[in-house]
Formats: sequence, C-alpha cells, structure tokens
Amino acid sequence: MRTGHEDSEREDAAPVDMLASLFEARGWPCEFVSDDEIHGEIQGSWASYQLRCIWRSEDHVLQILCLPDIRVPDDKRGVMFEIMALINEQVWLGHFDIWSNGSVLLYRHGLMLGDDGLLSLVQAQTAIEAAVDECDRFYPAFQFLLWGDKSPADALASALIDAAGEA
Repeated sequence: MRTGHEDSEREDAAPVDMLASLFEARGWPCEFVSDDEIHGEIQGSWASYQLRCIWRSEDHVLQILCLPDIRVPDDKRGVMFEIMALINEQVWLGHFDIWSNGSVLLYRHGLMLGDDGLLSLVQAQTAIEAAVDECDRFYPAFQFLLWGDKSPADALASALIDAAGEA
C-alpha cells in the first residue's frame, strides 16, 4: 500500500509515488490507475483540468497529459489544428494536440528522467505547474475559436492581451 507521507520524506522517489505525494500535499484529488499511472484533477484559472501521468520505465520517461475538457466538433477540427500550430510555436515545454479517440484537446509533455528513474519534488511541481499554466494561458484562445467564431490568429491575439490589472 502506498502512502504519500513515506515518499514525501525522501528527496527523490519513483515518479508516480512522488506525484501522489505532491497531489496529497496540495489537496488535489487523485487515484492510482496502475503502478505506473496516476490520474488527478486540478482547478485552474479557467477550468478544472484532468491530469494523467504515465511512467514508462523502459524509456525513463514520465508523460504528463493535461485535459481541459474541451471537445472539438468535427466542423472545427481544421481551425483547431491551425490554432494549435500557432500556439505550439509559443510553448517551450510540451505541446497541444487533439486526441483522436473522442476529439479531446490535451496538453502533453514528456519528462525524461535519469537512469535511476527518480523524480524530485521540484521536478514534479514544476512539470505539473507548467502543464496547468499552459492550459490556463491558452484556454481563452480555444474558447474564442470554438464558441466566439474568431479566426485562429484573432482568437490567439485576443487571448494573449494582458489586462492592466485585476478585476
């Protein structure tokens, strides 16, 4: 049986165990899908995001998937691919994609770990925060495109306007 307290006392841990400790410490709901996969939910600025983290031990890669619960209608697939190309040019880590099974928008990032296959708390925190930050950053662009009928360039430009304060 896994407990987050045991893993949080160590500096590095198996990736899925470290992520479970992080989720527990932050109060984010999560569950183990298998020994190599964890599923959780995080409230972002615009929406609640489903997170799936999958450890591939043979490659030493932790794959992080963040799903903002945006389904892409068939008639909008072309413009979605266009805006994703524009957005992915601006993303340093990971990328946005459409999952062919169900036409769901997702953010995907693969984190290569060393030969020991251990993940530090700082790495875990940084990777999860980056996924949520990128989804938050571009969520309005996807909404402007899908529901505001803006062009991909206009949707992205509208979403990236920085407000001069907070409401």
